[in-house]
Amino acid sequence: MGFLNKAKDAINSNKNKVTAAVNDHGDKINDGLDKVANFADEKTGGKYSEQINSGADKARDGLENLDGQQDNDLGGQDNNAGK
Repeated sequence: MGFLNKAKDAINSNKNKVTAAVNDHGDKINDGLDKVANFADEKTGGKYSEQINSGADKARDGLENLDGQQDNDLGGQDNNAGK
């Protein structure tokens, strides 16, 4: 097995672990994203609320895509920070 094949196997193995973690703990991850976004919003005095909310939404979308299922595990309702 060549170097590239070993690298691909390692990436796939880790992706499977991350996918399983997202599936198993999506609600906790979503809560964590909300807490981080709220903290950042408070620390910036609300000056960057729109950008913070956008970043949190993009993180949710990325994790939702990573889990391979379109089941909205990461917050089926709109849980934007600061709202």
